[in-house]
Amino acid sequence: MQVFRKLEDIPTDFGPTVISVGNFDGVHCAHRRVISQMVARARVLGAKAVVLTFDPHPIRILRPNSAPPLVTPFPYKLRLLEETGIDAAVILPFSRDLSMMPPFEFAEEILSVGLDAREVHEGFNFRFGHKAEGNIDRLREYGHKLGFDVVVYPPMQIRNYVVSSSQIRRLLQEGDMHGARRLLGRPFAILSTPGRGRGYGTRYTVPTINLARYNELVPRDGVYISQITVNGETFNSVTNVGNRPTFGPDSFAIETHILNFHPIDLSAETPVELTFLKRLRDEVKFPSPEALKAQIAIDVKRAIRYFRLSELRLQ
Repeated sequence: MQVFRKLEDIPTDFGPTVISVGNFDGVHCAHRRVISQMVARARVLGAKAVVLTFDPHPIRILRPNSAPPLVTPFPYKLRLLEETGIDAAVILPFSRDLSMMPPFEFAEEILSVGLDAREVHEGFNFRFGHKAEGNIDRLREYGHKLGFDVVVYPPMQIRNYVVSSSQIRRLLQEGDMHGARRLLGRPFAILSTPGRGRGYGTRYTVPTINLARYNELVPRDGVYISQITVNGETFNSVTNVGNRPTFGPDSFAIETHILNFHPIDLSAETPVELTFLKRLRDEVKFPSPEALKAQIAIDVKRAIRYFRLSELRLQ
């Protein structure tokens, strides 16, 4: 997948394109449905399949005080987009100037002239241009004038949920990992690096990795069966998301206890991918570290059983 961070970077001989424009936060099942059809059409037309997205997320410029945390931070989103088979991602820096662009100017300068669009694939509720004045009807009208077709997708529904980033966000904030997994089409995961812990994991329980400060979306506080990938190796684990109340007032932390631990090379810059598989329980304040250790032993047993059953299902 080629990545272009401004229209001027696109080679003049790049060719015609089939495009989808959006934020693609989560790269969830509905996004993938649109992209897969877009890629198929590009192959038929002899065009390039291109996703056009923005950095930062527009809401962080337009309404910074109400911007929600992202389901997938930008580097993770790019990785997931690459897995869809698109030819290129065009990342436009989102600014006040771009937000002021009238809808027709966006369609003409960016989609038609900048990207030589032949088809534009969008969800039913797509909005674009200044004050989101552009909608699907306007896009069709502009496409007729500028020489591209518009393919519109109805809402996608899974188990009575309309698939959307906001719905996935709500499910994760409720701790519903199974529901979020259905809509994402994969388990929810975060990418981070190790942070400095206080040593409680080593002193009282089991080998532990604390993640560095993470400002995007995490599941509701509690204890989860998880997997953590470090240096290309995946370990089964149990993760606590919360404030560790047993040890007194403290800052929020994401603390992962590795089940099949062996010594690994780890630095403050080591990439870590943490995947949440199943919620076990709420975070609880225990009367002592010993009581916490006893509960962790129970959590570990439940996690080991979960992984054993998962292995049996794969056989």
